[in-house]
Amino acid sequence: MKTVIQCNDAPAAIGTYSQAVRAGDTVYLSGQIGLDPASLQMVEGIEAQIHRVFRNLAAVAGAAGLGLQHAVRMTVYLTDLAHFAKVNEIMAHYVPQPYPSRAAVGVASLPRGALVEIDAVLHAG
Repeated sequence: MKTVIQCNDAPAAIGTYSQAVRAGDTVYLSGQIGLDPASLQMVEGIEAQIHRVFRNLAAVAGAAGLGLQHAVRMTVYLTDLAHFAKVNEIMAHYVPQPYPSRAAVGVASLPRGALVEIDAVLHAG
């Protein structure tokens, strides 16, 4: 059985997906980009987008009754892998050790002209 998770503190899904889905003790967070949930406008600059992505992920995790400390897996999508170090620096402010497993993928483009997108898998156990 799966349960859809949604909240108003992160951008609403704009397609055929949910902000997150819980299946048992596991919560799958859809990718978040640097959209401000109030204005639905992209924040400017890579640092601001990374911070916004983590705040959006944290909001959805919170709606599931969890936090980013429950992350067991993340995937980072970057339009420029030169920003990888900045993701690491900022991620440490939002995700405590032990860090989740993670992949970073260079991509040609992301929705709405985003520079970064991150998805996550959380485990409640």
